[in-house]
Amino acid sequence: MKLILDVENTVTKRDDKMHLDPFEKDNQLIMVGCLTEDGKEYLFHHETGFDGLQELLDSTTILVGHNISYDLMWLWECGFKYDGDVFDTMLVEYIMLRGQKKPLSLEACAERYSLHTQKKDTLKEYFKKGLGVDDIPKEELSEYLSADLNATKELSDALYKKLSDDEHSGLVATVNHTNRVALTLANIYKRGFNVDTESLKQVQSEFEKEKADVEKRLSSQVKKLMGDTQINLNSPEQMSWVIYSRKPKDKTTWLNNFTPYMGKVDFNKTIKENSNIVYKTIAAKCSVCYGAGFIKKIKKDGTPYKNDTKCSECDGSGYLFKPTQSIAGLKFNAPTAKWVSANGFSVNKNMLGILQSVAKRNNSMAAYNFLADLQRLSALDTYLSSFVEGINTYLKDDGKLHVRLLQHRTSTGRFSGAEPNMQNMPRGGTFPVKKVFISRWEGGMIMEADFAQLEFRTAAYLAQDETAMKEIENGFDVHSYTAKVISEAGQKITRQEAKGHTFAPLFGATGFGRSSAEAAYYEQFTKKYKGIASWHSRLAKEAVTHFKIKTPSGREFAFPDVARRIKGGVTYFTQIKNYPVQSFATADIVPLILMDIDKRLEGYKSCVVNTVHDSIVIDIHPNEIDTVKNIIESTNKDMTSTINNHFNIDLNVPLLLEAKIGNNWLDMQDVI
Repeated sequence: MKLILDVENTVTKRDDKMHLDPFEKDNQLIMVGCLTEDGKEYLFHHETGFDGLQELLDSTTILVGHNISYDLMWLWECGFKYDGDVFDTMLVEYIMLRGQKKPLSLEACAERYSLHTQKKDTLKEYFKKGLGVDDIPKEELSEYLSADLNATKELSDALYKKLSDDEHSGLVATVNHTNRVALTLANIYKRGFNVDTESLKQVQSEFEKEKADVEKRLSSQVKKLMGDTQINLNSPEQMSWVIYSRKPKDKTTWLNNFTPYMGKVDFNKTIKENSNIVYKTIAAKCSVCYGAGFIKKIKKDGTPYKNDTKCSECDGSGYLFKPTQSIAGLKFNAPTAKWVSANGFSVNKNMLGILQSVAKRNNSMAAYNFLADLQRLSALDTYLSSFVEGINTYLKDDGKLHVRLLQHRTSTGRFSGAEPNMQNMPRGGTFPVKKVFISRWEGGMIMEADFAQLEFRTAAYLAQDETAMKEIENGFDVHSYTAKVISEAGQKITRQEAKGHTFAPLFGATGFGRSSAEAAYYEQFTKKYKGIASWHSRLAKEAVTHFKIKTPSGREFAFPDVARRIKGGVTYFTQIKNYPVQSFATADIVPLILMDIDKRLEGYKSCVVNTVHDSIVIDIHPNEIDTVKNIIESTNKDMTSTINNHFNIDLNVPLLLEAKIGNNWLDMQDVI
């Protein structure tokens, strides 16, 4: 039986954040609504009880809902059981959109499909008054819930019908895969990841002190640069003035003159015409008027004029104001229009890294250290607010952070995170917050199983690049190779730093706007991996011909506005190259192996508690350490057949999980 499900629950506001989940102690399940295929409706209210709900679930083979994993979470936490298939209308519509960004709320979907039952939020007036779901009269809440159920049923019927036609039938496999993954992610969310609160306090204290020290150091340097001009260290616009000594005359005109596709221009001339130099407040006395601000002009007969003349050199101020760059040594201009923002020149992480490289090559250490401090301040702000504060905010009374993993936020299907976003968790070297995550069992361990060079291997398979495939077979370390090429070109980088450059060409990046050493690698990549370059061309042709591209799993991405440029290039070429690699690797393969490992762990106390990009994190019971190691080794042994059987493909490039284990998520040693 197919059953439509929706729940209504209270929402707790804490730390200015809305907490909807059942792990918040003050939250309560208020109402559950069910609708059968033949239109029979069941409404269960907490005042009258939920008798009969489990019997409905027991007779259900497919549970349908909009963001169904959320509803399931509430049922599971309230003691109800369901382990059958699901059909999430939100996720299915997301797949149907083929990477196109459109709202996915039930209301938006109902409007887009012109459903008879339009989703209407009739409860907003109650919420505006500060009332909660538990304050709403049962009759009104029932009416609202009934409308949601009927809208969801109509939407599911429309989606099932759409999946049966010729244009969309190829998406069925992706829909089924995505719905299965949703259940695994719901279980991960339910389990939670254990947090050592004392260790978290220690990390917070240590890095708040470092942040204060960096701010003090930067403030002192900026004062020397800008005098009395008030500068906010956290303002990208104002820091752009400090670094480049220029600010736009008019932001709209400025940005219009610096679009990435403006063609060839006299860059320096355009800069000068569209910006003003930012001056230091106090500088040296004028060398012409000696600080007086005026000069005595002499007549031809040798007598002075009655009135003194304003000094043209200093414009009557008595001082020669100098641009900040001449004082600071920050003599930089952005290399291309690519680095121009609405507020001036870019000061994002990538740009600051480029400027640091320039400063280092020019032996301008004052500028190098200034930029390094600025980068560090930005990182510390992000780390403290997103992770320390995020963990503190969303940590539940059970001592665990319940990790939210979302399937519908990215165009490629790659997981994103929320509350907080664990996908952006710092690796550890510069901000060791990962060490606060520990096992839920005394003596337990944390394991992280990480795919080796997943994106590179995926690209090799998709392109059938003979060079890359041979290197993989021989155990070639592509990241070390990348580091070697860039370092030999004059820019010393580590293997870890090189990873971004290895992956970047796979995701559509070029050497445009990069240092000469980095650009040399990008050029060499194209020459070396000719199969990947050729595959990129085939993808572009496919997109132009069919207005979409397809991955081996059946996932599709639409490019309705794709077109050939005059010089032969293709619009959206970066996305066309990026989507297949990132999608097949991290939206298909990683979730499949995640589900496989989760299945192999059934019956054990050890469990999957998180996944970050291409890694899987397991909380291991002390008595099951060897067992989990064996499970990862057997997963590696069976991986090719697991992928081939699930996606009906011949994966002729080996994939490998490398595992580390430790007392926390940071301090780990290789075991596989």
